[in-house]
Amino acid sequence: MKKEKQNNKTRTVLEIAKSPEKEYNSNNISKVLGITAMGALKILKKLEKEGVLVSRKIGNISVYRVKRDSNYALKYLEFALIYEVEHSNPYVKRWISEIKKIKSEVIAIVFGSVLIKREMAGDIDILFVVKENKFNELIKKIKKINELSEKKIHPVYQSIGDLENNIEKRDKVILNAIKGVVASGYDKISKLLVELR
Repeated sequence: MKKEKQNNKTRTVLEIAKSPEKEYNSNNISKVLGITAMGALKILKKLEKEGVLVSRKIGNISVYRVKRDSNYALKYLEFALIYEVEHSNPYVKRWISEIKKIKSEVIAIVFGSVLIKREMAGDIDILFVVKENKFNELIKKIKKINELSEKKIHPVYQSIGDLENNIEKRDKVILNAIKGVVASGYDKISKLLVELR
């Protein structure tokens, strides 16, 4: 039971952080978690008390987001992202370890059909967020991986500025991509997700 509660806390933080287009309250987060609204409210209140989330009122409803300017909240989100990797399907983990071999300052997020279809996916969708001066280097590394792999990486390249703008514009591809499993750059994506909320 205690493990399930921790899992729901982690899932709550991930869902709120990865969905900047939504305002979460106890009712709509309960549907995502598959628990009662009262159970979700207890989780939200506990995370708020721990300093991970903050709430604000819209009418008589409290909506929640990850707390800004809190090192603890950022580290909690980083932990949640790593937890998500550790509890991913082995096939997805294989691709995550492949991506981690790319030694550049990059955020990489595995998303799309591979998270659902796993081995049956046609390709591997990955969002890469990298400094503009590192694009060419990254493109070469992805090309080399694609030459050796049975499945091809379908990369979506973004600079940090592009990512910020596309999240603010509510670009559907990017909003879908950030809901994927983070393969690298946990600290960087945590800061971006919290700041862009």
